Amino acid sequence: MAPAPGAEPRPPALLPPLLLLLLPLLPGRAAGLEVQRKFLSPTPTNNFALDGPGSRVYLAAVNRLFQLSGGELALEAEAAVGPVLDSPLCHAPQLPQASCEHPKVLTNNYNKILQPDPEQGVLVVCGSIYQGLCQLRSMANISAVAVRFPPGGSDPVTVFPSMLNVAANHPNASTVGLVLRRGGGGGARLLVAATYTGFGSPFFPRNRSLEDHRFENTPEIAIRALNARGDLAKLFTFDINPSDDNIFKIKQGAKARHKLSFVRAFLQRGAAPPARRPYAYLALNSEANAGDKESPSHSLLARICLGEAAETTLNGSGETKKLTESYIQLGLRCGGASDAFTRLVSVFPARELLFGVFERAGAGGGGGRPQSALCVFRFSEIEETIRAARNSCFVSPAAGMVTVLDSVVQGTGPACEKRNIQLQPEQLDCGAAHLQHPLAIVNPVTATPVFTYSGLTAVAVASINNYTVVFLGTASGGLLKINLDSTMKVISRRSISVAYGEPVHPIMQFDPSDSTYLYLMTSYQMTRVKVAACNQYSTCTECLAAADAYCGWCTMETRCSLQHECTNFTGANFWASTSEGVQQCPSMTILEPEINIDKENPVLIIQINGTIPNLNGTNISCDYGNNIHMVARVAGDYANQFIYCSLLPREKYPAFPEDQDHVVVETALRVNSKNIIRANFTIYDCKRTGNIYPKRPHGTGAMEVDGAVEAERRSLHERETWCLPSRLTEMENSTKVLLLSSLSQETALECHFGTDRTFEARWVNSSAVECMHVLLHTAEKSHLFPVSLQLKDRPDRFIDSPEMMTVEVYNCATGSADCSQCLGREDLGHRCVWSESSSSCRLHSESPQLSDTCPAPEIKKIEPLRGPLEGGTLLTIRGRNLGRRFSDVVGAVRIGSVLCAPLPARYIVSEQIVCQTGEAQEAFSDVVTVNVSREGKSRERYSYVLPVVQSIAPLNGPKAGGTRVTIRGSRLDVGSELRVLVNTSRQCTDLSRNASTITCTMPSAELTTAVRVCVQFENKSCASYNITFKYEKNPTISDINPKKSQISGGRIITLEGRGFELVQNVSMMVRGIGREPTSCKVHTDTIITCPSPAASNVTVGSKPAPVDFYLNGRLYTDDRPALDEEMYPEEALHISKFSLEYYADPQFFTAKKEKWIKHHPGEPLTLVIHKEPDSLGLESNEYQVKIGLISCEIQIVSDKVIHCSVNESLSTSNRQLPVTIQVGKFNYTVAMLHLGGGETAIIVSIVICSILLVLSVVALFVFCTKSRRAERYWQKTLLQMEEMESQIREEIRKGFAELQTDMTDLTKELNRSQGIPFLEYKHFVTRTFFPKCSSLYEECYILPSQQLSSQVGSQVQETHPLLVGEWKIPENCRPNMEEGISLFSTLLNNKHFLIVFVHALEQQKDFAVRDRCNLASLLTIALHGKLEYYTSIMKDLLVDLIDASASKNPKLMLRRTESVVEKMLTNWMSICMYSYLRETVGEPFFLLICAIKQQINKGSIDAITGKARYTLNEEWLLRENIEAKPRNLNVSFQGCGMDSLSVRAMDTDTLSQVKEKILEAFCKNVPYSQWPRVEDVDLEWFATSTDSYILRDLDDTSVVEDGRKKLNTLAHYKVNLLESFASSDRFVSLLFAVKDLDTEKYFHLVLPTDESVEHKKSHRQSHRKKVLPEIYLTRLLSTKGTLQKFLDDLFKAILSIRDDKPPVAVKYFFDFLEEQAEKRGITDPDTMHIWKTNSLPLRFWVNILKNPQFVFDIDKTDHIDACLSVIAQAFIDACSLSDLQLGKDSPTNKLLYAKEIPEYRKIVQRYYKQIHDMPPLSEQEMNAHLAEESRKYRNEFNTNVAMAEIYKYAKRYRSQIVAALDANPTTKRTQLQHKFEQVIALMEDNIYECCSEA
Repeated sequence: MAPAPGAEPRPPALLPPLLLLLLPLLPGRAAGLEVQRKFLSPTPTNNFALDGPGSRVYLAAVNRLFQLSGGELALEAEAAVGPVLDSPLCHAPQLPQASCEHPKVLTNNYNKILQPDPEQGVLVVCGSIYQGLCQLRSMANISAVAVRFPPGGSDPVTVFPSMLNVAANHPNASTVGLVLRRGGGGGARLLVAATYTGFGSPFFPRNRSLEDHRFENTPEIAIRALNARGDLAKLFTFDINPSDDNIFKIKQGAKARHKLSFVRAFLQRGAAPPARRPYAYLALNSEANAGDKESPSHSLLARICLGEAAETTLNGSGETKKLTESYIQLGLRCGGASDAFTRLVSVFPARELLFGVFERAGAGGGGGRPQSALCVFRFSEIEETIRAARNSCFVSPAAGMVTVLDSVVQGTGPACEKRNIQLQPEQLDCGAAHLQHPLAIVNPVTATPVFTYSGLTAVAVASINNYTVVFLGTASGGLLKINLDSTMKVISRRSISVAYGEPVHPIMQFDPSDSTYLYLMTSYQMTRVKVAACNQYSTCTECLAAADAYCGWCTMETRCSLQHECTNFTGANFWASTSEGVQQCPSMTILEPEINIDKENPVLIIQINGTIPNLNGTNISCDYGNNIHMVARVAGDYANQFIYCSLLPREKYPAFPEDQDHVVVETALRVNSKNIIRANFTIYDCKRTGNIYPKRPHGTGAMEVDGAVEAERRSLHERETWCLPSRLTEMENSTKVLLLSSLSQETALECHFGTDRTFEARWVNSSAVECMHVLLHTAEKSHLFPVSLQLKDRPDRFIDSPEMMTVEVYNCATGSADCSQCLGREDLGHRCVWSESSSSCRLHSESPQLSDTCPAPEIKKIEPLRGPLEGGTLLTIRGRNLGRRFSDVVGAVRIGSVLCAPLPARYIVSEQIVCQTGEAQEAFSDVVTVNVSREGKSRERYSYVLPVVQSIAPLNGPKAGGTRVTIRGSRLDVGSELRVLVNTSRQCTDLSRNASTITCTMPSAELTTAVRVCVQFENKSCASYNITFKYEKNPTISDINPKKSQISGGRIITLEGRGFELVQNVSMMVRGIGREPTSCKVHTDTIITCPSPAASNVTVGSKPAPVDFYLNGRLYTDDRPALDEEMYPEEALHISKFSLEYYADPQFFTAKKEKWIKHHPGEPLTLVIHKEPDSLGLESNEYQVKIGLISCEIQIVSDKVIHCSVNESLSTSNRQLPVTIQVGKFNYTVAMLHLGGGETAIIVSIVICSILLVLSVVALFVFCTKSRRAERYWQKTLLQMEEMESQIREEIRKGFAELQTDMTDLTKELNRSQGIPFLEYKHFVTRTFFPKCSSLYEECYILPSQQLSSQVGSQVQETHPLLVGEWKIPENCRPNMEEGISLFSTLLNNKHFLIVFVHALEQQKDFAVRDRCNLASLLTIALHGKLEYYTSIMKDLLVDLIDASASKNPKLMLRRTESVVEKMLTNWMSICMYSYLRETVGEPFFLLICAIKQQINKGSIDAITGKARYTLNEEWLLRENIEAKPRNLNVSFQGCGMDSLSVRAMDTDTLSQVKEKILEAFCKNVPYSQWPRVEDVDLEWFATSTDSYILRDLDDTSVVEDGRKKLNTLAHYKVNLLESFASSDRFVSLLFAVKDLDTEKYFHLVLPTDESVEHKKSHRQSHRKKVLPEIYLTRLLSTKGTLQKFLDDLFKAILSIRDDKPPVAVKYFFDFLEEQAEKRGITDPDTMHIWKTNSLPLRFWVNILKNPQFVFDIDKTDHIDACLSVIAQAFIDACSLSDLQLGKDSPTNKLLYAKEIPEYRKIVQRYYKQIHDMPPLSEQEMNAHLAEESRKYRNEFNTNVAMAEIYKYAKRYRSQIVAALDANPTTKRTQLQHKFEQVIALMEDNIYECCSEA
């Protein structure tokens, strides 16, 4: 805002208050913009959103939601959403099973997502609390929740953490959201991108708990279901299956290298016709390492396809694309490679262009405003880059152009590879499932900055009238508007301050209902800004010259306006835009602008110029002012319009000014009663021309004046000559010149010398006149009189001349005090001489005999008296007769023999010489001489000396400057000029000095370094060469506390930071409302305290005021860089990092608000002062209570009461003392204390009353005590009964609650693709096919464990022979064997041969079941690449098996695995069910195993027997009540990627058990095969900081009971809570393992109970309370109840159909069984049920349930195996049809799940029925599925080895096979027996030799 004309400019420090006070009252108008409405938020703002038509504005702030009316920003509704009790280590309380042991604190709710969905009428509101929970609120009233989620009530839904943890849960972590709609009403989805804040991120509180890993699986990007009207069980889920395809998650190990912060998500249709696909774009920043394989760009743009455009699909709904399948990212670079602005701040898509604001990362330094720039990118270029990249990746690979994002969990494919495929346009744009994805383009898209600035934070763009208008928000709360032309050149810029000091939010939006308004948000307010303040321009020239694309000139309304605000703006020439230029401004030209007053009937002819519409048909006239209108008419064509207008009547002409012969008249063209253009014309009157000038002469001659006027005013008659020209000119005005002829000599003239000084003039000749008898006088040294000529008979007529002529009159006696001054006036033309006798100056004509020689110079004073040897000192000499002129003293001044050079500018005639001293060779002292014809000497001596500089203090200071330094030395006061230079360039300011010290203020510096300090005398060389000053880092103020103050000020504000030892003085100032600054005190290097300044103009609810600190007199600015010189003043203002909130002074009063308090002297006094609640949060030490001058010691301080006491006597001569309370500078007298003496009667009465009162109190106390005692006894008895009753109930409930929390946390930890330690497919196959080691191999297959070292995580080498990459046979045997195996493979691929081969082997009696299973598995491996063929063989063999079984008892078929085909069926099921097992069943199965393990570990476990407090198997139940207490141990262990953890153990655990739990905690994310062994790890206990012990199960301290040695436990070592441990590898095996210990010698928790040792028990044990062991069977129920949900989830996963589509293999095989039964007339449904059960649940699932090590890389202990056996038995019973006859004697393993079995059976039967009801599968569909399975796992196995093993069976039963082939007609006809013989011949040629070599 420009100051008003004539107003005194305000200092910058006062401008912010001015803005703060004016903005709420007035529209904040500045050049080009106007603040229309504001809404102030009481808390910091986070997000805002507009509904579709812009009728509502939704504003989200910390803990608050506001619904505002569009346009007016009036509050319609609000809702409080915080603070809440929360912890980042706790799940959301909406999770039904979630409980949390971590402490919760009151946490603010920062809004992260605010996205309206108008179609559903809901507003998606996600905050930072509860792990990023979302709500769906009503758009009509945000205070109401539209859809409650989770719903709760009578119809709960299963909720998982992934459905609740949507947004980032930290205030400083970014989150962006976008509502996506499917065409055709297919339901909404929510795209969410959030910065990772889970375990391992800088936002996560580290090393708090083992449960931290629950929070490491939130994806960075996800698309979630948002159908609020549909199934709420799917709300916020990843709605595309499998879910992995709909999330984008960076691998845990890569998160540190890829920290993503998201800027904005937006929709954009593709630029390429005809499809114009819809895309979702994400703008983000990545802190990826430049050396990483992926894009090194910091600013990224990611694109996701949303499916085909709705119009291109048949049903109108786009097919959803998988997120990672189409995901591709590319870098955005603003600027060159070396000076790029690398960090993206804000983006705005504008049609085909993308505008982005970038800043230089790290350039801000300490929170300052970094340099930023605006860049423009084209979407067409971005899309073409993406197509070229995909084409490069798959069609024609180009090195270094595009890479696969291998840091992402969902990344597929190692790298780009050329494929023989032709990509369709849709695939080039959006990828495909069979292509590698997601992708990253290596080289960024680059743009050149179009505008640079400091501290840009937001951008919004509009295209108006062929211009692009860019709105830019700034960090200082300003809004810039720049206009760009078509070449993106800046043609104008404007700015406005919206909210001083509050950064503008990165997203700004135009009002959907009126795009000339822009909504923007700052830290505390929501603002509606009009994009142009056109009405500030009053003229068309100003309007169009402003180059504001929005503004134009509305001609018919004569105002600058927006286009739509101008009436008839669509018509031609009604509105002129900026693009047309100033020359198009409407104007009129009067063709005859000068009119003679005597002209008859004058007419004005007006030509119309510029943008004016056709005036024909309009009511036009000429307006001459004073309500004079004359009718006008239009002539000419539309292109050249002329107006004819009558002149106003003669009598209405305006009056002529007295001194002018003309008058200027303004006329306006009036159209439809509105003046639209104006022009001036002139009316002149020649008769007035002679009188038009003022009486001042102008001449072009020369005047010479002889003589002067003396001080005695004697007149002097001299001749004066005026030279006149031959022609005089009189200037009428600037536009009229009248030429007059020359004057004749007959003209009588007078000389005029100013007012009342007129003298006679006489003509000398034709060109000269003489002024006669002139008498002029002056008392001054000299005076100038103006000279003019006038006509004698006409005193008012002057002779005109262009220049003013003057005559100088001087007085010699004035201003000439001595001879030199007098004679020196000769140079001025003054003829003065000096009279020595009278010591006066006279006119020379009076004393012609006087001499012109002056006396010798007289030197009165010289200064300074000392100077440096190098000279250069300005020596000032004062005195008399120091020369008449400067030339007299040149070379005349000396100091001894050294010349001193005078300075002409400083010379004062006769009185003063200033000379510069010359250089002296050595120190000396001498007088100063001045020789001007005569010599004068000074009385004082001038000394040449050598100044010495010795030291500087302090030696260092902040680089901001301001340090006051003291330089010490000697003779430092010499010379005239002193400079202290820092680093030869900057000066030390505010100098003061004396002989021994120089004090000055150090300037600022750019760098922290030591600089040389140069003390420079007279600008010569340095007097110091070894003095240095070190600039240190500026002090940093990190925080101030408290942040509130009372209005009176004086509250002690503590500044925390570093580097305060460099600070010499500190002051604190509150801008805007603060009064005078206050001085602060530096206490330590990290602490400064400041009293808060008093405040004024504070209103309730005002926002915090910015606080400035001045350190060493310099404004503290957080090391921010210098501000941009081009900034507007309101933006160049300092932005304070700190603020102080002022509240009203606290209010105090006594209990009854009395003003008098009575007190008896000598008695102790306790005062109770009440206070009104306030928001200041004052501490007790901030109050000071005084009674008179005596302090009252404060005892208690609460929110409402202050207690204080005075122990000393208050006896005083004054009977009244004020009770005052002081808080800072606030003093308040609460009451007056009245000191009075008591009368005796009163005292006696008080004593009697007191005795009675005491007796009453004693009696009452005795009665109450007895009553309370009886009541306590009764309550204690009740409590004991209740406690006894609830013990077992509490044990079950507590166990369930604890485990639910743990398992919920575990669920959060797991990631479907990397959190669960799935075995690779090949290891799964070998473990299921060969569960026990085959006789073929001397060693079992193993996954060898490795020592946990630097190799942890490296690929484990598998040693199973079937997995070896190469068939290892001797080279000399290879040709024959390879040919033989190849031929044998051909035979096995012959269906007839293979079936005969299998049957022949099965008929051999010595071909055992183990051999049959082995052959079946080898055949499966050999034929794995041809699963279609394998399936057909299996079906044929099954038909034979069914035929054999149907004749006997069909229900027994497939019950056992006794034939080759039954094992083949098992293997076939394993292959086909692997994907289903991994995707659907794996997670609940793994959770169940973890649940069992954790539940077992919750209680005591006997290390010798393995029995535990918690189990499912009765045989493993510990039937003793062993009290165990948990211990949290701080453990350090170098391994598994973690350094230290808190590990939970029981105090009854042995040291081996503790080590197992430690390894499990540290290696939880590492496969079990890579864990170190317990025996290889030592446990070292740090009991104190110096003492440590190695803890072992057995050592010298072990206790012996009944002859047995007890294993050491934590309780034995007395390990307390949170002790420190260290585990270290030692690689030396122990001599024993715990499980191998002799039970006769050792025990852990319980002694053996056999009678042989019963007599050995100690006396204590023999008298132990006897408890029936069966009572502990209830623990089985407790464990079962705790694990029930996990078991239910597992059974539900196994026996459910996903997406109404069962696993293909199950449907296909069940249909095959039903077909075979139908062919054989088997109609018994029980038989079909048994067949299905035997083929799938019992054959496959039970095998998996009992053997989790087939699926996962885990440790299956014997105890877990026993528990899984109980679960497997329950599964078998559920699938069985026979009723269980159970009684009290039945085994507990059967009884445990007897209640659930009937329900499980219903689920099994429903599962079978659902599969039966599904449409059948064709052979082609099944074959396609099998072919895909084969292709998926090709080259995983060494089929040659499998063939060789099968061949061994063929060789072993050679003759029987040949006989069978001969007996079969088909094989005999095809001579397969001969081919078989060929195989034998080839293989046996040198097989023995080869085998011996092998």
